[in-house]
Amino acid sequence: MHPGLKRWNLLNYTYLEGCADILQYVMRVFRVAVVTSSIISERCLCPIMYCQRRPRSISTDKIATRDNLHEQMKQREQSLRKVEQEMDSLTFRNQQLAKRVELLQEELAASEAKGKKSKNKGDSPSQQGLQQTQSVFDEDLQKKIQENERLHIQFYEADEQHRQQKAQLKVRLEELERDHEQHQAIVDGLASKYMDTIERLQSAKARLEVKSQTLEGETNECRVQTEECQQQLRKCQSELNRQVKQSSCVIQEKVPFNDTKFSDYNSLNVPPHNRRHQLKARDVAGQALGFVQDLVAALLNFHSYTEQRVHIYPLDSSIEPISPLNQKFSQYLHENAAYVRPLEEGLVQLHQSITEDTVTVLETVGKLKDFADHFTSYTHFLQKILPYQLKSLEEECRAPLCTSSLISKNQELQSGMKRITSVFDKLHSYIILLALPSVRQDAMPQSSCSAVFTQLAACLHSLHDAVKEMSKHYSQKAGLEQQLPTVTQKLCTTNECLLASLGMFTNTTDKIATFFSNNLDFFTSSTGYGPRGGVGALNPLQAESMLGNKKKASDYMHAIRKPRAESVPYREALLNRRVLTSSTESRQGLTQQVMASQEKIARLEQEKEHWLLETQLGRVRLEKESQRIQDLETQLSSALGGGGGGGGGSPASALSLGLGSPALTSLDDGELEERGVGKDAMISTSLVGMLTTTPTNEEVGDEESREQLIKAHYMARVGELTTQLQVSDSKAVNFHAECRALAKRLAIAEKSRETLTEEVKLANQNFTRLQDELATTKRSYKEQLSMMSDHLCSMNETLSKQREEIDILKLSSKGNSKLLKKGR
Repeated sequence: MHPGLKRWNLLNYTYLEGCADILQYVMRVFRVAVVTSSIISERCLCPIMYCQRRPRSISTDKIATRDNLHEQMKQREQSLRKVEQEMDSLTFRNQQLAKRVELLQEELAASEAKGKKSKNKGDSPSQQGLQQTQSVFDEDLQKKIQENERLHIQFYEADEQHRQQKAQLKVRLEELERDHEQHQAIVDGLASKYMDTIERLQSAKARLEVKSQTLEGETNECRVQTEECQQQLRKCQSELNRQVKQSSCVIQEKVPFNDTKFSDYNSLNVPPHNRRHQLKARDVAGQALGFVQDLVAALLNFHSYTEQRVHIYPLDSSIEPISPLNQKFSQYLHENAAYVRPLEEGLVQLHQSITEDTVTVLETVGKLKDFADHFTSYTHFLQKILPYQLKSLEEECRAPLCTSSLISKNQELQSGMKRITSVFDKLHSYIILLALPSVRQDAMPQSSCSAVFTQLAACLHSLHDAVKEMSKHYSQKAGLEQQLPTVTQKLCTTNECLLASLGMFTNTTDKIATFFSNNLDFFTSSTGYGPRGGVGALNPLQAESMLGNKKKASDYMHAIRKPRAESVPYREALLNRRVLTSSTESRQGLTQQVMASQEKIARLEQEKEHWLLETQLGRVRLEKESQRIQDLETQLSSALGGGGGGGGGSPASALSLGLGSPALTSLDDGELEERGVGKDAMISTSLVGMLTTTPTNEEVGDEESREQLIKAHYMARVGELTTQLQVSDSKAVNFHAECRALAKRLAIAEKSRETLTEEVKLANQNFTRLQDELATTKRSYKEQLSMMSDHLCSMNETLSKQREEIDILKLSSKGNSKLLKKGR
């Protein structure tokens, strides 16, 4: 075969293989570009869509993007199928070309074999044609080589461009993945954050809607109420205007003058009684009494322990006599109860004088003057013992073991005692001023009372400060005295008691000052008592007339007030109604019981009258029989006495008389006179006849007593039986009524049981209905969950398949790139 032709065949074959490789490479690049573009579009578009949309529509955005990606994948698969079809057609054509080249090679081989045979024969004219064809082949080969070079250059450029694009896409893919992760984290945070806020805002919105609805309802109600109030206001205004006109007309016509314009006329008006002011005044007086009682106890303790200290220090009276100054001071201190106790008594009387039926103003409180007098006596007592206190402290300073610090504390105590005495003097002055109006009405103007009360409150606060300062000095002095070597246990105990009394004194003054400051408005305010014009004060005569009018008014109100009938509480009325409904037959049963009782009473009354008549008849018969027996006994005794004088008679007749003595009771006097001979015969007998007649009287008495006993026994028995019959009848009636009431209650209970069974049936029906609803809801939820789980499984499967396809394409692209590198 000609070498040029071989060369041409070889180049043509390499050209065809290069074209096939180029087509395969283009197909793979196209597939990789499709997959990467889909991935990039999915990873780039999803964060942007997630970030642009609200967190609430994340799932819908995912579904929309997934549908778009599915459509894009379908389009890419269609284009890929088209390219594969073209690739198949190209491979088919390449196979045809390869077969054609094989045939040509065979022909070439055959032609070469023929050429070798014809070489020996020399050059033939065909060689020239071959040379011509060879030149043509050379030109074609040169063109093919140039075209192949150009294709290789284009392939290299396309490969470099593909590498650069791949590197750029990788970098961009990494950046987009990082951005995607960041955006995904942001989206998750925003979703969790905004879901909570959305739920909270939705709940708040629901609450606000409910609140707005309620407020709208309230506004409508308020609007209606305002309209009604406006109408009522207009009515009230018109009514008030009418009343004002009517009152002004009446005043102009009926009232000749206004008595409040003139003070002389206004003083004749009786002021009204202020019960609230009285109750407040009594309450304030009660609190003040408690504080003053504590103050009195503190002052008594302070003076008593001061007296005890004087007897102990600086000299102990049990060892050596104290100085005359301290003796006098102790004597005065011993009299402190006579000045302190009246303060409590005076305030007790003042508190007792303030009642609801009195008028409490400075002009009418006479007991305040007594309290002021007692306070004056105590103030004089303090002024009397003040020099002795000061001298006693100076004597303590002159003691041999008194230090400079003790001397300074004693001096401070002296100034403190002076201050306390001056404060008590001020208090005395203000209390005297407050007590003056009760003695003389024009002693102090009413406008000055508030200033006096204010100064009194300030003075009480200064008293508390002074007592507090003196208590502090005393505690410091006691601490210094405990450091002395000659201090005794008695002195320490006395100092402790003295400090305790000073502490009580301090607390009490603090309470009094605070109490007075808190009630200063009540003291300084107007009492409400006085003329209607507000000018002038209340005098005792006006107070007396006011109290008289109040008493008359209260008596009148009590007289016209009718007591209300006590009403039964609601619950008790319900219980009574239930009892009455449970025993509705009570009236009928009671009427029947009353009728039966009346019948029984009538029957018993008849039986009683019958038995009374029987007893009367029995008594009459008993009297007759007893009278007859007495007559017979007298006749018998007279007959027996007469027969004894005659001395005649047979024993048989006597015996018959004695034996027949019971039959004698049935004989009358005429028969006995006819039987006079028989009598003589009975009497003339021996003692047998006497013996036979004597027990006859005894037997008669025994029979009578036995009859009476039998009668009494049967009467008692009849009474017991009647009582038992009455008790049994009453019990039977009671049991009958109870049985009827129980039957009624049983009927009511049956009705209630039926209603309850109906309610139970309804409740069971509701329960079964709710169970069915619950089962249906559970079943629907389970079905929904199963559908969701299946959907999620299918989605996971599709995602896994897509990931596998993507991984396969990536691996194939990597393998192709490696093969291309190796081919180079």
